[in-house]
Amino acid sequence: MFRTDEPQIRQEPANAHSTAEAVARRSYGKLVAFLAARTHDVAAAEDALSEAFASALADWSRNGCPANPEAWLLTVARRKFIDMTRRQHSKDAVDLYLQQIGEILADIPADSEIPDRRLALIFACAHPAIDAAVRAPLILQVLLGLDAAAIASAFLMSPTAMSKRLVRAKSKIREAGIPFRIPEREELPDRLDTVLEAIYAAFAEGWSDAAGTDAARRDLAEEAIFLCRMVIELLPSEPEALGLLALMLYAQARRLARRSGCDEYIPLTAQDPILWDLEMIGEAEEMLMRASTMGVIGRYQLEAAIQSAHVERRAMGGTNWEAILQLYDTLFSLMHSPVVAINRALAIAEAQGAEAGLKALQDVAEDERLAEYQPYWAARAELLARTGAHCDAHHAYEVAIGLERDPSIRRFLTRRQSKLQF
Repeated sequence: MFRTDEPQIRQEPANAHSTAEAVARRSYGKLVAFLAARTHDVAAAEDALSEAFASALADWSRNGCPANPEAWLLTVARRKFIDMTRRQHSKDAVDLYLQQIGEILADIPADSEIPDRRLALIFACAHPAIDAAVRAPLILQVLLGLDAAAIASAFLMSPTAMSKRLVRAKSKIREAGIPFRIPEREELPDRLDTVLEAIYAAFAEGWSDAAGTDAARRDLAEEAIFLCRMVIELLPSEPEALGLLALMLYAQARRLARRSGCDEYIPLTAQDPILWDLEMIGEAEEMLMRASTMGVIGRYQLEAAIQSAHVERRAMGGTNWEAILQLYDTLFSLMHSPVVAINRALAIAEAQGAEAGLKALQDVAEDERLAEYQPYWAARAELLARTGAHCDAHHAYEVAIGLERDPSIRRFLTRRQSKLQF
């Protein structure tokens, strides 16, 4: 059993908030997965852990941080879990929960590492019994602690609708007793797409915080890459998992080039390739090459190939937009996503001119999901400006600026808007 009530070493009280924040970023999903593994009650595990963090801030500020903060949180969360069960359930239910929690901790020696059951949690959230539309969002919330509003934005949905779907999905896990285990090999194909989609969405959420100033999103990109590596360890011959890892590594390799020394946003086409991480790019190339030998082409391999084509600018001195457009054409035929359509329109503009790009963008303009999607308005503004429709471009920039969360990108868009002439 964990013995964490009287840790032998404590840190200074002033470190309480930073320690709690670091533990949340590093171990939130690990702790939720551990607490929910036997009870299947993800919502209760999240609530118990939330209360444990609140207790930690009070206790650690007063008494100093424990030597093993994860174990401290797990012990307190277990108590909170039991207290909630006593308030909400019958004596028989409480006895069952106590038995389950005891089984969870029974084989763990004192001060050991908490077993990592995140992969089992991921596949539980991807179970066929759960509504397909909410599986990936559910993984993001229970594994990474993202709130419904952030998840809704990633999936072009309203926060209210997303919140309701997440609550229903967690109830389904509890009521159906969905097992927290890695599926048998024949079950994997039905769940893998959801798992990869969630990992990529987590990466995208972390990627959008280029400066690393948002505590809720900091380190998400690294966490997504780590989770993808876990999936590849489980399925080393799955080409789409390899493709996704390659895609994320290509993007992560450019992180330092995305901002100037003054924290100004630099778009991909204006980045200095000297700042790109060559070792990370090399690993991405290796992953993509491995995937390409397996004879199955999928979304993530195509997106990684697009990133690879952009990376070639470092050696060639220019971007092969025709090759990138061909890849986008293939990707769009595979998945008619409005996000892909926007990026394809921008590639058309580079290869064939702004008028052609704007026409392609107009084909998805009626999609209601794009009304509050910043990249659509930014792309529309750029292409309108290139075609000389400055009045319409000004309006599109205005909408894009209003929707953008990142101050650096807002400044970039404002500068582009200010150059328009009427």
